[in-house]
Amino acid sequence: MQAPAVERRPARRTKIIGTLLALAAMVGLGWLAWHLTHPSAEPGAPGAQGAAGGPPGAPGGAGRGGAGGGRGGRGGPPSTVGVAAAEKADLPVTLDALGTVTAAATTTVRPQVSGILQKVLFKEGQMVKQGQVLAQIDPRPFELALMQATGNRQRDEAQLENARLTLERYQTLLSQDSIARQDVDTQAALVKQLQGTVMTDRANEGTAKLNLGYTRVVAPISGRVGLRVVDIGNLVSSGDAGGLAVITQLSPIDVEFSVPQDRVPELLGRVNEGANLSALAFDRTRTNLLEKGRFAALDNQVDTQTGTVMAKARFDNAKFALFPSQFVNVRLELRNIKDAIMVPVTALRHGGTGDYVYVLNQDHTVSLRMVTRGQATVEKVQIVSGLQVGEQVITEGADRLKDGAKVVLPTDRGGQGGAGGGRRNRGGAGAAAGGGDAAAGQTAGAAGGEGHHRRDGAAAANAGADAAGARGAGAPAGGANAASSDEGRRAREAAGVPTTPESPAEGASRQRAATGDAATPDDAAKAERRRRWQERQQQGQGTQQQPAQGSGAR
Repeated sequence: MQAPAVERRPARRTKIIGTLLALAAMVGLGWLAWHLTHPSAEPGAPGAQGAAGGPPGAPGGAGRGGAGGGRGGRGGPPSTVGVAAAEKADLPVTLDALGTVTAAATTTVRPQVSGILQKVLFKEGQMVKQGQVLAQIDPRPFELALMQATGNRQRDEAQLENARLTLERYQTLLSQDSIARQDVDTQAALVKQLQGTVMTDRANEGTAKLNLGYTRVVAPISGRVGLRVVDIGNLVSSGDAGGLAVITQLSPIDVEFSVPQDRVPELLGRVNEGANLSALAFDRTRTNLLEKGRFAALDNQVDTQTGTVMAKARFDNAKFALFPSQFVNVRLELRNIKDAIMVPVTALRHGGTGDYVYVLNQDHTVSLRMVTRGQATVEKVQIVSGLQVGEQVITEGADRLKDGAKVVLPTDRGGQGGAGGGRRNRGGAGAAAGGGDAAAGQTAGAAGGEGHHRRDGAAAANAGADAAGARGAGAPAGGANAASSDEGRRAREAAGVPTTPESPAEGASRQRAATGDAATPDDAAKAERRRRWQERQQQGQGTQQQPAQGSGAR
């Protein structure tokens, strides 16, 4: 009844030991994770240098464990940045705006007289010149009207001539006092009346000729003809809203664009100086130059809704690249600044005290420098004061920097990577050495476990337990016991003493001895029972041998 109590005590102790081992493993894993996430900076590393003597304003500074070295407050490397040199170049001052192409002249071609459309002498979309015949209206009614007007003129001219001859005769008779003066005056009035009639007839004749000429519809301007509105055979008149066609002048052509009211004084100053301002027309992507032209005019008032003033530029449009109502990007060149100090736009920073840049020093630290900006383009900005030609400024990664921070250029990352690899290699070598020691201890424990034999089971079990409890220090002793046990085994085999096969319990003890596990009271009890069993086996073999020897003697 006492055996179960003996077995429960080792089980409780096993649980306590297992709990302690689990806690120790968790503490070890926590320490390993902290060590991996909080690497310590080695002497001479960039992070160590920043922590030792960096300026207090750098990232990861005094408040984070390191005064200099960018983000090296916890031993990390400095920030990697991009740099560019300040250069001297000519800066054109331009005015960019969105404009709309408008035709210099647009005309709707309408007939001046009514009639049947007989001919259409143009093609849709054709380029025509001024005075070119586009259509023909039936001229016969107008020809007859001209003939009638001519006939009336000729008749009235004949009557006028007859009245003049009669007046001359009356004047001769009046000089001879042969006719009354009243008759002479009446004839003179008749002559003047006929002169007016003839003049009216001539006007009517001219009107008839003009209407006859209107039967030939001609182009009033040069340009491109649009789509045809009326077909042949229709009755057309001057009251038709659509007319016959629409002609748009394409060369020259204008572009209307809006100028911000803040830029109007600068533009007017250049215009008053008599400058011939160049205008460029680009497509909507600002990549293809469509046409070059000149500034033409500026409107006389500001649009209160948009705060802009309309302006116009004229282009020759010799290649017909501009089309009416097309949206284009206009660039008006106002002036050109010579030898301006230029830096990329990304290098200029904006703060509460003004504009500033980070300048790269010789020791790979940065200095915050206040500057005055000037004109700017899409990619470059002018620095009026505060920067010299050739100085390098930070263009990328500046948002992580402060005055005096230590930085690393992309070309310097290779050397630091090699150093880190060296440190990792040294750590790996240490781990390999520790692994070698552990393997050696395990081998020694296994050798000690293999030293058990069948007849000395208890002594071998005790020796294995001692070797397992010794851990690191007991491994050599276990190896020595294994050597002596092997010698005894070989001696008994040479003397002809039989041995029993290894039991499962012995195999478990041997594995524990090989792995270096500590022996428990259960192992001692099992070893005692195994020893008794082996003695009974040996006694049984002895009794079997004695009758065999007796029968042989007989």
